[in-house]
Amino acid sequence: MLQSMRKHARFFYFLFFIVILSFVFWGVGTVDQSSQGTVAEVGKEKITADEYWRAYESMRENLRNSLKGQLTEEMEKGMKLKEVALNSLIEEKVLLASARELGITVSDKELQEAITGDSRFMRDGLFRQDVYFKTLDLNRLTPEMFENSVRRQLLLMKMKRLIVASAGVTPADMPTAAQEKTEEERKAAEAARMQAMERTGAAIRSYVDGLKQKMHVKVDTQFLS
Repeated sequence: MLQSMRKHARFFYFLFFIVILSFVFWGVGTVDQSSQGTVAEVGKEKITADEYWRAYESMRENLRNSLKGQLTEEMEKGMKLKEVALNSLIEEKVLLASARELGITVSDKELQEAITGDSRFMRDGLFRQDVYFKTLDLNRLTPEMFENSVRRQLLLMKMKRLIVASAGVTPADMPTAAQEKTEEERKAAEAARMQAMERTGAAIRSYVDGLKQKMHVKVDTQFLS
């Protein structure tokens, strides 16, 4: 399994980039003294140790669930999970800085639609405010904290769509399950999806790398050991 993951490293890197944006704001428990300090500086922005460990643990837990608990220490080291987590946070800071420079924003209406359309806050297909507040409370989040996080994720999604559009990746590159009738078709569709995601990931990395050359990025490598 480890050999297979290494073979598709670029795919997993892009997958983690998406995962971290989806889960980082939920938190992973209390913060101890080992979570203090600054892990990296990206221009004028800082990535705190708390922010880094939360992102790393969220990514690790999501991967463990995806592999049905089969994530080993060897696999984690082989995939350089800590580096992936930190690089994803750095890319997030870079993309947000670019969005600000380009004047890209998220409206209050877009924010409201994203939250009220979130299945985690729905019961019987309808948004429930009491469920919303209870869920946030269980995760030790205030509405302001959560809404700021959602607004940030929406802004990042807008940036990624702009970048992906320039790479020429379209929905046609990712066939749906309904189109896959035979084993041969399923393999071909999976290969097409893999290639599309690799092109998408490559486009985002290329864009971010170009911006990073213009920004001051400093990393404290002790957190990656």
